[in-house]
Amino acid sequence: MPDSSTRDRVALAIARLGPSGVCPVCPGTCGAAVAAMLAPFVFLPLSLPMRCVALAVVYFIGAWAAGRAEHLLGRKDPGEVVVDELLGQWVTMLPFASLTWPQVLAAFALFRLFDILKPWPVRAAESWLPGGHGVMVDDGVAGLEAMLVLAGLLHFGLL
Repeated sequence: MPDSSTRDRVALAIARLGPSGVCPVCPGTCGAAVAAMLAPFVFLPLSLPMRCVALAVVYFIGAWAAGRAEHLLGRKDPGEVVVDELLGQWVTMLPFASLTWPQVLAAFALFRLFDILKPWPVRAAESWLPGGHGVMVDDGVAGLEAMLVLAGLLHFGLL
């Protein structure tokens, strides 16, 4: 079994999505951009049931890592924790088997818009659950809202 310092380093690496979370400018945007760029290669090729499984794995591992990072960094929802952006960005793209690069860019922009502005119920979701689960859930809700807008834009041929 790995020692606690190894587990802590792994937790921080996951929470930060490698170096994304330590980006000196807008780490959340950096994390979401990494998630958006990976999606066409890692997430979208999966079947819908496997995308749901992938999101569940990201959620639970991300919640563990985010909660551990909060403890290690001594702050609630530290800015360098960006694994929640991975969840939210991929939730935005969940129902779509394939997206063109302009559509991926639109998914990225919509998710960031909802994540930054935090319209209801995104802001409320921040307090639904404690610790790492609370870090993750609001981005999942922002992703759901962005997904609905993206689906509408695609349905009406606006993208």
